[in-house]
Amino acid sequence: ANVVPPLVRLLSGDSWDIQKEAAWAISNATSGGSPAQVKELVQQNVIPPLCGLLEARDPKVVTVALEGLENILKVGDTDMKKRGLVYNEHARAVEECGGVPRLENLWSHEEHSIYYKAVRILRTFWDAVEDGDATLQQDVGEDGMLGFGGGDMDDNIEFAAPED
Repeated sequence: ANVVPPLVRLLSGDSWDIQKEAAWAISNATSGGSPAQVKELVQQNVIPPLCGLLEARDPKVVTVALEGLENILKVGDTDMKKRGLVYNEHARAVEECGGVPRLENLWSHEEHSIYYKAVRILRTFWDAVEDGDATLQQDVGEDGMLGFGGGDMDDNIEFAAPED
């Protein structure tokens, strides 16, 4: 029996507690599932409700949504390279449902781990750059977390498709 469609419906449902549980289940499926299983989740339209959860007030739910989206985007990236495509189909699905602005909004999130995950996703899959084509300067600290140098970030961030 296919449990994905009911899970996607629950992820988009009205009950916050059920949405949280569905988000955990979907995120676990993206991290432990095969690429074919992750693609099935995408085909069942899991990306829009996951992107919607990026606006949740609960930092744990936002983190779970980010992790699920990152796993989905990684599978899309591998598939893009394998098939010789010029774009990541899963990244395009995130764009089409308004996920990129939601990710961008997380750059000002009070939880540093959420900020770092959002930055990593945007830089990896959309090559986020500051205005003036100056790329964000990244340093990885001893703790494995990203740190940034080279001036203040402002709200004038543009997104360009990664070049291969």
